[in-house]
Amino acid sequence: MHIDFEPGDYVINPKHKEWGIGQVQSIIGNKVTVNFENFGKRVINVENINLEKMINEN
Repeated sequence: MHIDFEPGDYVINPKHKEWGIGQVQSIIGNKVTVNFENFGKRVINVENINLEKMINEN
């Protein structure tokens, strides 16, 4: 499985949009550590949860 996030990327969890925007902190294997603005730091297993990358419009 290929993960196309890297540290510094901004993501949302579509199933929990109330968590707000998260910034990827680190990636180890299929586990992505994300710091969400409304929910703090979470380790997300990307095999189970589809994170959506925020596209920077600038």
